[in-house]
This record gives sequence, structure tokens and C-alpha cells, in this order.
Amino acid sequence: MDINFIIILTIIFISALTRSTFGFGDALIAMPLLAFFIDIKIATPLIALIAFFIAISILVKNWKKVEFKSAWRLILASLTGIPIGLWYLDDINENVIKLVLGIIVLLFAIYSILKPKLHQLKGEKYAWIFGFIAGILGGAYNTNGPPIVIYSSLKKWNPQNFRATLQGYFFTTGIMVIAGHGIAGNFTGEVLTYFAYCIPIVIFAIVLGARINKKIPVERFHKYIYFILVILGIMLIFSSIKNIL
Repeated sequence: MDINFIIILTIIFISALTRSTFGFGDALIAMPLLAFFIDIKIATPLIALIAFFIAISILVKNWKKVEFKSAWRLILASLTGIPIGLWYLDDINENVIKLVLGIIVLLFAIYSILKPKLHQLKGEKYAWIFGFIAGILGGAYNTNGPPIVIYSSLKKWNPQNFRATLQGYFFTTGIMVIAGHGIAGNFTGEVLTYFAYCIPIVIFAIVLGARINKKIPVERFHKYIYFILVILGIMLIFSSIKNIL
């Protein structure tokens, strides 16, 4: 078997394991690394398919753990925000927005690590705000994840509810992503072949991630989330600065 192919499968496994364990982070890991080995036009729809597959797989078994009171508000607010992002923010510099978002995410994560007893959100009213912002960012720049993850971390859900609720949200947005790739004709034979090879290791990652997720104490789980957000913030900052320069 070709060494590059083995590396690609390894990247997919690690990214899928991260997503299955914490509920997000697969694209954060996979996209920058896969770009070294396969064309971005293959990597992007491939990760979209895998992310959608993971979301469905987790939801089938864990739908009762979804915090529906928050989830439906996040989804509805995002659907409202997406058109605004698509039509009214397309003339704003993408890199500037991502730079600002990266700084916000990084500062939030660092503060949360230093101040673990950060205020916990009560009620569901803030879901409308975070969901709407996520929709705007998703529609304009395909970066809807950070606001949703920040909201979920502020709710202080246990690892199982955190993971399941994120899948409920990403499943809905994933339908639109998959539809977009399908309409654009991005699911080529090569993409589908890669996806077929990846399914066994992704299933293994889902099973393993579920077991890890159940064993992580709530306090430690949220610390891990904040450290992942630190990485996400740094990557957003550096990628935007690189493009600006």
C-alpha cells in the first residue's frame, strides 16, 4: 500500500477520533494536513462526507442525549443568519473577519483555562444570539463552528450531552453542505473511492471515541475543549495573517 495513502488514512482516523470524542475538531485537524497529500478539491468534499457520516452515526445512538431546547434554537437562528452572511457580508474581507474571530476564540479559551469557574449560561435565550452569529459566519465564511462550541462550553453540559448536541447542530448544517457539494459536482469518483476506503477506520474511530468520551470527567472534558479552542484560535489567526500578508 502506498505510504501517502497510509498517511491519509491516519489523518482521517485521528480527525474522526477527535470529532467522535469531543464532538468537533475534525476539519481543524484534517484539512491543513490533507492539503499536503491530496488536492484541496478532493479533501474538502471528502471531509464533508466523513463529518456528515460521523454526525449521523453518533445521533442514531445518542439522540436522547441531545439538548433539544438549545439545539432547535441554535439551528433556527443559524438558518436565519446564513442568508445574511451569504448576501450582505460577501464584500467584507474574509481574512479580517477570521482574524477577529480567531482572537476572540483564543482569548475566550485562555480565559476559560485560567478561570475554570467561568459563568455558566442559564436558560436558552442566548442560543438565539450564538446561533445567529454562527449562521452569519457560516454563510459568509464557512466558520459556523466556533460560536456553537463556545455556547456549548458555557452551558457546562456533560461530555455525552455536549457531543450529542453538537452533532444535532452539525447534522442540520451538514445537509446544506452536502447538497452544495452535490450540486457543484464535487463528489467525483475519486472522492467517493477515498470515502469508501475511509469508512472502516471512521467507524472504528466513532466506537473508540464514544468510549473515551464516557470516561472523561466533566471538569477535565471542558479543559480539553478549551485547549482545542486555543489551537483553533491560533490557526484562524495565523491563516488569516498569512493571507493578508
